[in-house]
Amino acid sequence: MDGQVTTPHGVITAPELAPPSGFAHAVAAAPGRTVYVGGQTAQDSTGAITGSTMAEQFDVAAGNVAAALRAAGAEPAHLVQLLIYVTDVAEYRASLRELAPVYRKHFGRHYPAIALLGVSELFDAEAKLELVGTAVIPGAGS
Repeated sequence: MDGQVTTPHGVITAPELAPPSGFAHAVAAAPGRTVYVGGQTAQDSTGAITGSTMAEQFDVAAGNVAAALRAAGAEPAHLVQLLIYVTDVAEYRASLRELAPVYRKHFGRHYPAIALLGVSELFDAEAKLELVGTAVIPGAGS
């Protein structure tokens, strides 16, 4: 999934805003069926949080998002929004070099509208991050 990903959705770059890097300013979703992916952490199939670093946990959480999308008949290229909740923004920022290839492993070079939000804690105390996504499967009935 590391290569260029084409998306059926319209990625919008506002010329008066700073150029986006690793996210889109906005995404105009093509008509289709909307899939809302509930919060995915680094839970393995037993429900245990795995990974001790931000990148390790992102790898598992992103894999969980991709699995949920596939179960709904969607692909990562169908994502129109991704919200990233982290318990330590500074740690996330310091991990960007390690996070970039992990992101591309699961989502390629497709960058939906993304927001990073710092939170004081997540439901699972060991979780460093949680991913919430919205995808639209173009042309699929509602």
